[in-house]
Amino acid sequence: MKHVRIGGYGPGIITEGATIEDGLTRVAAPSFLAAHPTLPVLYAAGELERGWLTAFQVRQEDLSPLDERPSEGDSPCHVAVSPDGGLLAAANYGDGTATLYRLDERGAFAGEPIVLRNEGSGPDPERQEGPHAHQCVFHDGLLHVSDLGTDEIRRYHHDGTRLESIPMSPGTGPRHFAFSDGRLYVAGELDGTVTLIDGDRRTVAPASRREGKNAPSHLQIDGEFVYVANRGPDTVSVLRAADLSPVAEVPSGGQWPRHFAIDGADLYVANQNSGAVTRFTLRDGVPEPTGEAYAVESPACVLIL
Repeated sequence: MKHVRIGGYGPGIITEGATIEDGLTRVAAPSFLAAHPTLPVLYAAGELERGWLTAFQVRQEDLSPLDERPSEGDSPCHVAVSPDGGLLAAANYGDGTATLYRLDERGAFAGEPIVLRNEGSGPDPERQEGPHAHQCVFHDGLLHVSDLGTDEIRRYHHDGTRLESIPMSPGTGPRHFAFSDGRLYVAGELDGTVTLIDGDRRTVAPASRREGKNAPSHLQIDGEFVYVANRGPDTVSVLRAADLSPVAEVPSGGQWPRHFAIDGADLYVANQNSGAVTRFTLRDGVPEPTGEAYAVESPACVLIL
């Protein structure tokens, strides 16, 4: 049975269940969730000034605490588990620190963390006064970390050894990103763009064609399409993965779409400021409203299991 789990702000809730409204687990500001690839374990980032990472054992419909550790930074906003299930990475937005934890055979945290700090700034004095790690992605044997504050995708070996970063244009403010077919796609929160990096070739396109300021949030590749959520226009855009040409742009069904998840022909959008998760059906890659919306206080992340 499909389960949709939603991390949110407000009192801090992880919602679970086939209909989203089946159950609640209260945690401190679980703004992002990740699942272990082989074990019934769910991880949540507690987006607090003194950040926390919590592991939950998943038993049928219930979540029970398994382990908890500090994120070693300020305001963790993203967590990811390596494909082999041996590592968990967290991005701390507040101070730009990224953290790596080893995971044991139960999926619990093991040993001391590897703390990955950064220095630098960008041209936006309000948003880029220092590093701001935003997303962690395990890809091709490396850990990649987007840094909104320093306009780069940081790269590390799994032992924490740093490699040369992938630079972004000044003022991009890279937020979420994805790899597909040897290409890298990056959503720029500050300049409202999507950047396609294919070897030495770069293509930059607006994430939204609507007027007004846009702060893109989540980006995901599905087949031949790139999907990106637009905060401000409150839309979801569909671009062609080959060249970022526009395909469609539809209302997100709420306000401030912070995150979304695709599961087959279903698209779930977490509209943070209107307290709703809306479901769409994908037809030829284009989201069509189903009329279904689920009330969740300040939803920030959607995870489908």
